[in-house]
Formats: sequence, structure tokens, C-alpha cells
Amino acid sequence: MGDAVEEATRARLRRGLRVATLLIALVIVGGLGLTNLLHHLDRYEWPLTQFAALGLLAVVLTGEAVLLVRRRSWDRLRLPAIAVVLAASMLSYATLPDGRTSTTVDWIFGAANWVGVVVLLDRPLRVIVSFLIAHELTALLNLLVLEGSSRQALARFATGSVTVIGFPLCVAVVAGILHGLSAAAAASREEIERVRVAEAVAAEFHRRRQQRFAELSATTVPLLEGLADGSLRPEDPAVQRRSAIEAARMRRLFAETDSVADPLLHELRHCVDVADRRGVVVELDARGQWPAPPVAVRRDLTEAVVIMLATAASRARVTVTGGAGLVSVSVVADCGEVSVPSPATPGVRVEALQNDETVWMEAQWQPTN
Repeated sequence: MGDAVEEATRARLRRGLRVATLLIALVIVGGLGLTNLLHHLDRYEWPLTQFAALGLLAVVLTGEAVLLVRRRSWDRLRLPAIAVVLAASMLSYATLPDGRTSTTVDWIFGAANWVGVVVLLDRPLRVIVSFLIAHELTALLNLLVLEGSSRQALARFATGSVTVIGFPLCVAVVAGILHGLSAAAAASREEIERVRVAEAVAAEFHRRRQQRFAELSATTVPLLEGLADGSLRPEDPAVQRRSAIEAARMRRLFAETDSVADPLLHELRHCVDVADRRGVVVELDARGQWPAPPVAVRRDLTEAVVIMLATAASRARVTVTGGAGLVSVSVVADCGEVSVPSPATPGVRVEALQNDETVWMEAQWQPTN
């Protein structure tokens, strides 16, 4: 909320500066420029060219007014607009009376500079300085090439250039400061957001580590403590069975944090890998497409696989089938008698059948919309 308020404030400041600069340019072009043009109209050999130059500047200022109303910037029209401004200057100087550069007759000397600043106000300071230099060079070339460079003319030109460059440059500096503040604020905001995201990620990792430890403490930790203090013997088949089950559960737990397209199959492959390491031949078959079940549901669906693969003697087959309305995980293995796990989440149902040493167990889940 605070960032939005700050950005809105900066946008209003930039817009206010654009409006103020446009008003200054309108006063200078439409007031002083037009007044000087009309006052010295009889001195121009081709007065229509001067009015044409004035019209070109008016077109650019009108364009800025339209863009302000529509809350847009010049974008790709910026270069053509600057070309129009410089073309107006050259057109005016082409028919300017000799010896009148940087005088009141030279009305465009103090007008075109402001129109260019209007167009370039949101650009870097160096761009505006480059334009002002180009505008100055246009007048200077007219002075040196067409009129001759007398000491008096050069002094008059230098004196006039102080205001022609100085005042617009002050406005450009203010715009540059606002632009720099906006860029610095945006960079600071991005850095703050990056730190917040990093802290949130670290907190989530810590929470997940604590959650995994809590999940392991109920079954895995007692097994490890029993093996450590000697109360459980590694050669005991029951202890070996528990160890295989806990190893598969740990692999499944670690796989839960992986970012994969099908987390259910991904976790089942980790469970199968534990059985493969024990020398059990396991076939894994998947048919159909299904939505990704939540973590708790996946644990209930894979728990039967964990138990049976951990106790299978030589072979097992895991089949995953389903669609949008049903997901089924079944396993057949020569594991002898096993206990049927009780699902902890609603919507999951577990069934089992046993024939001698072969056991078939299926867990089904029906997603609820």
C-alpha cells in the first residue's frame, strides 16, 4: 500500500512538472515569440516562413497537451518531434534578416529551446543538454556562416545563450533529480522485496525442516535410538523390516519437497528404489492422468506401497491408475501377512486381499471439487 502511495506521489510530481514546463513554453512561444514576430514582421523578407516555423512549434506543443490529457509520453514520436523543432529553427534562420541573430527579431532563439525541453523532459539530463547544444549550434552557424562573426554579434550571442540554455537547463536538472529519486526508490523497493522473499523462503525451509523432524520423531527416531543403545538388534527380522519401512518413508518424505510435474509418481519411484536396493524386482505401471493430490493424501496412497515393498521377498508390482474423479494406487507383492494401514485423510479408502504369501492392497482417493 505504501509503495503504491509513493509511486502515485512521484507520478503526480512528474505530471505537474510536465504541465508547468508546457505552460512556460506556451507563454514564451505564443506570447513573447509571437509578439516579437508580429512586431518585426516588416523586417522579414519571407514572413510566411517565420509563421510556418511558429506553426511547427505549435504542433509539437499541441501534441504534448494531448499526451498529457491521455496520460501518455512521446515514446516513438519523440525523435520526430525533436526533428520538427530543429527543422523549425533552421527554417526560421534561413529567412532571418542579417545581423539579427539572438536579437528580438530572432524570436525562435528563446522559443525552440523550451519546446525541445517539453519533449525531452522525462529523458536523462545528457539528452536535454545535447538538444540545447544542437539548438545553440543552429543559431551559431547562422551567425558565423550567413552573417559574419563580429565581436559585437558574438558578445550578444553569448549573453543571450546564458538565458537560452540556463533556464531550460534548470528545469531539466529538476526533472533529472525527480527521475533519479524515482529510480533510487524503485531500486530500494526491489531490494526490500528481495530481502523479504529471502527471509520468507528461509522461514519456510526452517518450518519444513522442523515438520520433517517431527514426522520422523514418531517412528524413525525411536528405531535409531533402539539400535544405538542396543535394545534393538540389527539381525532381528522385525527390526530389519522396520528399518526398511522407515528408510522408504524417509525417501518419500525427502521427495515431497521436490518440484515435479507428478509428485505422486515421483514419490512412488523413491519407494521403489528402496526395494530395488534390497534386490526386490519391482514393476511400476502408470495409466491415465490425475490431479496432484495434497501431501497428506499422497502419504495415505503410498503408505501401503511403503509397507509392502519394505517386506516383499522377491517381487512386487505397483500400479497407479486414475483420472479426474478417482486415483488408485495398488500393489501386489510376496510379502506374507501385513497390517492394513489406516488412512488419516477423508476420502482415502484402503482394501487388502491375501492369498498364501501374495498380498494385494489398494488405496483409492476421490477428489472433491
